[in-house]
Amino acid sequence: MQKMINSVQNYAWGSRDALTRLYGIPNNQGLPMAELWMGAHPQNSSQLINDQKERQALCDLIQQNPAAYLGPQAQKGDQLPFLFKVLCAAQPLSLQVHPDKQAAQKGFAKENAKGIPITAKERLYKDDNHKPELLYALTPFKAMNGFRTIEDLQRLFTPLVEAHPDIHLFVEKPNLKHLSNVFLSLLSMTDETKKRALAVLQSVVAGRSDEPWSTIQHIASFYPEDPGLFAPVFLNVITLKPGEAMFLEAQTPHAYIEGVALEVMANSDNVLRAGLTEKWIDVPELMANVRFVPKPVSNLLTLPLQRENRQIFPVPVSDFGFSIYQLKSDGQLLTPNITCIIFCMEGNARLEQQGKKLELIPGESCFCSAGESSIRVYGKGKIAYVSHPPINI
Repeated sequence: MQKMINSVQNYAWGSRDALTRLYGIPNNQGLPMAELWMGAHPQNSSQLINDQKERQALCDLIQQNPAAYLGPQAQKGDQLPFLFKVLCAAQPLSLQVHPDKQAAQKGFAKENAKGIPITAKERLYKDDNHKPELLYALTPFKAMNGFRTIEDLQRLFTPLVEAHPDIHLFVEKPNLKHLSNVFLSLLSMTDETKKRALAVLQSVVAGRSDEPWSTIQHIASFYPEDPGLFAPVFLNVITLKPGEAMFLEAQTPHAYIEGVALEVMANSDNVLRAGLTEKWIDVPELMANVRFVPKPVSNLLTLPLQRENRQIFPVPVSDFGFSIYQLKSDGQLLTPNITCIIFCMEGNARLEQQGKKLELIPGESCFCSAGESSIRVYGKGKIAYVSHPPINI
């Protein structure tokens, strides 16, 4: 049970003040503060503070003694299987997908064989892992997630048939094959084809305040000439209320638009992009990793299981579990022998373990190794609890 020192990723789409307003994290450099990382990813590992007030990188500690920190997980690979973030989006993130595990392993090996440096801008596969994600809203959080139903797509594309021949073909014969064709065609547009399509889109969007047109107007203020402006027509647009969550499967196109959220994922940084970004775009590679599975927006929420003062958000992967605890003044025991990160969301959390005490205030977190005895947590407020293996009971 050790307090963590976590660092911030300064991506251009990040907020300059959200982490300061919510958690008092200073922004001395005045840069966009996009993500607070909690975990052991080698690109940005958290540090732990030991009893001698010394700092050590969590990824190094795990490598030195995997069994002590990860328990049985060490038999499957000497890595913490999840990464935990506070994500602060002040403007839209890239239109993207994450590869599944098989594609990640293949892509990582292929780019290694080509000698592409991990830090190269054109590097797509930073590791050999998949990246399923759970997003839990701390503020109203707007996002796109998964393809709309065929009926919804046909209705929304009908006023856009003059933008591109493949849109006309899809509206005439709406099916998954034509959906795949029009998705590829629109994301690959250049020059006059792109100019014409965006002009038609803009004429349809003008003066509209309903969805998805209002979202397109918002994104256009950042990326006015990007083919990704068609993404809100293709994808479900959803605004999560604080306390709501959704899961993002591998090979599902998505983009975050605006808001602050907790994000839990498998320990990976693999992102394939197709638009709405200044970063490297590879539409063919993204297309090779997209599943065209329409999903109604009503199916996007991940509904929690209520267990007394605990909300458990079930996920269909074994990489992590995610829960929210409403703290009790008389305390409660957390599950022993679990590798976990505890993040204080609000109030304060006091943790005790075999006489050792630790206090967390909002924005602070601690790491608990596998094999440790039970931890009792007291306080008033909320904590987020990310664990491996998942605890869904």
